[in-house]
Amino acid sequence: MTKPGLMKRRSLVALSGGALASAVFGSPVSTAAAAARPASQLEPSERELEARYAARSDGGHRLPGVPFRKIDPKYYRQRVENLTGEPAGVVVVDVRNRFLYLTEDAGTAMRYGIGIGRAGFTWSGEGIIQWRQKWPRWTPPPEMIARQPELQKYSYANGGQAPGPNNPLGARALYIFQHGEDTLYRLHGTRDWRSIGHAVSSGCVRLINQDVMDLYETVPSKARIVVMQQGIR
Repeated sequence: MTKPGLMKRRSLVALSGGALASAVFGSPVSTAAAAARPASQLEPSERELEARYAARSDGGHRLPGVPFRKIDPKYYRQRVENLTGEPAGVVVVDVRNRFLYLTEDAGTAMRYGIGIGRAGFTWSGEGIIQWRQKWPRWTPPPEMIARQPELQKYSYANGGQAPGPNNPLGARALYIFQHGEDTLYRLHGTRDWRSIGHAVSSGCVRLINQDVMDLYETVPSKARIVVMQQGIR
């Protein structure tokens, strides 16, 4: 939830309008077994994809399945060679190519397709995933309410928008801090699978809900995050 004290920093930091890898949320193949595959076999199978993007219940909410066959396959959650140059346990956001990486041991990384909102283009550098939240409440910033007065009902004073599949932050949100300050830069879920791989109207970095749930469970506590606007080869 956006706090009033943070609004003063909005001109200085990135704005957010919206703002396991295992059998539970992903592949029926174990992480260790998948990591042992040769590079030519890292792509997820049809069976794995069906499991990863199936409908599920979580926290009292029902998430619909994702029609993954309608998404460019390069944006599927998949294990790839780690070309980020970062050690294991680091989150790397490749803004240009619309990918998010969670680096792993053995020279691999779990790669997720992402959508980038306006705020996603306004911040780069390094930070820490200071905290994370399941089914977060969303509070649009005053600037957004000024453009869309109908969102006044979700203002901080009115308690924000209740958690749920239609909430702009989706099933999970990860909050990025830098030098102890909230950047207002978020990694968050979305049910709008069509936005993955594209620039969208609002928000920071969005992942399919099933993917952000996987990231939430696997990213280390207080993980370092690197946001790169220029992209990774």
